[in-house]
This record gives sequence, C-alpha cells and structure tokens, in this order.
Amino acid sequence: MSPEQQLADGLRLLGLTVAMPTQQRLLAYLELIAKWNRIHNLTAIRDIPTMVGAHLLDSLSVATRLTAQTVLDIGSGAGLPGIPLALIWPQSQVTVLDSNNKKTAFLQQAKIELGLDNLSVVCARSETWGPEYQFDLVISRAYSELAEFAKVAARLCKSGGVLAAMKGQRPDDEIAKLPLSGKVRSIIALKVPGLNAERHLVLMEP
Repeated sequence: MSPEQQLADGLRLLGLTVAMPTQQRLLAYLELIAKWNRIHNLTAIRDIPTMVGAHLLDSLSVATRLTAQTVLDIGSGAGLPGIPLALIWPQSQVTVLDSNNKKTAFLQQAKIELGLDNLSVVCARSETWGPEYQFDLVISRAYSELAEFAKVAARLCKSGGVLAAMKGQRPDDEIAKLPLSGKVRSIIALKVPGLNAERHLVLMEP
C-alpha cells in the first residue's frame, strides 16, 4: 500500500476529514524528516511507510478528542505532534518548543517549506521559557513522566486549559506519583490505524 493510501485510510478510520492538499503536505513533512534524518538524528524511524502510522496517525489520533485556539507542544523533537496538528488545524496557533538547536533548525525549515503561517518555533528549555501568553492546550508526546510534565506544563497553560500527555501503555504507576492525582480528568485509550501498540491520552487540569 502506498503512503498516500495508508494515510487516507488511517484518517478515515480516525474519523478525520482532511482535504487532499493537506494530506499532501502531511506526506511532504515526512519527506522532510527523511531528508534531514540522513544528517541529523531526528527520529529512529527511517522509512516513510512506517512513519505514516508511527508519527502522523499517532499524532493525529488526539485530534478528535481535543480542540484549542492556542497549542504548545513541549519537547517537540521532529515536530510531533505539533506540526501534524498545525497542518489540520489551520485556525489554531501552534507553538513547537524544543531545547535542541538542530531539531529547532529543522522545525523552522519545515515551517517555511510547508507554508505554516500558524506555527511558531521556539528553541528553549520548557522549564525556564517565558512565553508572552499562556496556552489553551499544552501537549507532549513521550516527553517525560507525568509528574515532571505536569510540573513544567502547568505554568504554561491558562486556567481552564488542558494538559495532554500522549503515552503508550496506560500509565497508572505514573498517575499514582502525581502530587494531585485528582487533577487527572480522563485517560483515553486510543486506537492508531496501522500501529500494533497501546496508546493512551492522559488529560489533566493545569
């Protein structure tokens, strides 16, 4: 199956309606990752068909569960989930934050080549960065344990906003370590098309 068909089928199974030009930009993003991966180690996954499920569809699996005008992706790495979300949410302002210079250089290039006017790239440590405003949604994908994520993300999220941690297996042990486990709103099991692995989304109050 071609990456194009794989992506189209996966989006349909996720319940997402994404215009064909945007699907093409999502795949162009993977081409950029593959190109930069030859020099910089952005991701351990090297082939585009595997990236469709493991990166694109995994990132987009949260899109029917969340909505926000302002989004912060902390520890974004190669731009996951921030760039896929920015592509399918053109009305949202998405900021991708990483402390690695090479990775943020890639993010800046991706912003330019994909024409992402709604994307901002910040090279800084999430623990010390001082944004101009707080965000509706602060999200991370395999950033750290929940307690560390909640500690760092809480000050970056506005009152009434949402902290969203993307996890593999259900992280009950991490939830037990949270200082205020009552802040956990919900734990959602996600089914990612083409990915034979557990995925969970933990939603918390800031």
